[in-house]
Amino acid sequence: MTASNGVGIDFSLGGFPFEQNAVERSSLFDYAEGYKLRTCSAEDLVVFKAFAARDQDWADIWGILERQKGKLDIDYILENLRPLCELKEAPEIEERLKTMLGMT
Repeated sequence: MTASNGVGIDFSLGGFPFEQNAVERSSLFDYAEGYKLRTCSAEDLVVFKAFAARDQDWADIWGILERQKGKLDIDYILENLRPLCELKEAPEIEERLKTMLGMT
């Protein structure tokens, strides 16, 4: 989707258990006075972006890893990404993320 100002908007309809869990783990962010925006956790965002695996997603993941250095639950990310990669038959996604995390 695209906002009225031309900015792209990604959204997901929770069909997989991971997506449902991401909604449960989400929190409200004070966007502007009187406006709150529900956002997913940084860990869930990494999983969503890795699963999409577009060039911009990998760049975004790099930025998340840098901003959240030492704060991310890496085990949670990998445990939730692995079954999605299996579903997509794309084990290279998990391997690329592990490389970015310095695990390989």
